[in-house]
Amino acid sequence: MSGSTITTAVRTAQAPAEPRPGTPDAVGASGAVGGSAAAEGPSVAEMRLPVWFFGFEGALAGAFDLLRAAPSAWPALVALAVLNLGVSLTLMRRRLKLAKLLWRGKGTRKVALGLVGLRLGSHLLLGLLGAAVSTALGHVLFALVMSAVTVALLAHVQRTALGALVAAGRATA
Repeated sequence: MSGSTITTAVRTAQAPAEPRPGTPDAVGASGAVGGSAAAEGPSVAEMRLPVWFFGFEGALAGAFDLLRAAPSAWPALVALAVLNLGVSLTLMRRRLKLAKLLWRGKGTRKVALGLVGLRLGSHLLLGLLGAAVSTALGHVLFALVMSAVTVALLAHVQRTALGALVAAGRATA
């Protein structure tokens, strides 16, 4: 209902029998103004980013090793980053609120720092043990492992963040 319709309904103490077409709000079954979804917030299903979307971040997490295995692959990685940005701003537009919460969250920062630590630590440890990754196949395998770990950790952070939003009453299950 528009603001003038609400004002009119309050003045006359009557609500209109049906909502006007094209208005997002409606009178609920209980007679309360506004739907239950508007009062409760968005649902988890509406906010959840699909796991395939984290594949972009996974591929970019393995970029260092992919570039070590195939230095000429940098245009493909740049194109993947541009595609990631395009998908984020178009197809995932409705879900950007969750994405922003995830990007600003402590859990995501821990994941990012953990991935950097894992990469540096594992390369350092393998170098100290005399088994440094030096072949193209080794770098590709390392990139696949880093990508899989990134996707798994980001999916976990999302699940945790959505659970916290439901617990705080900012989203519905």
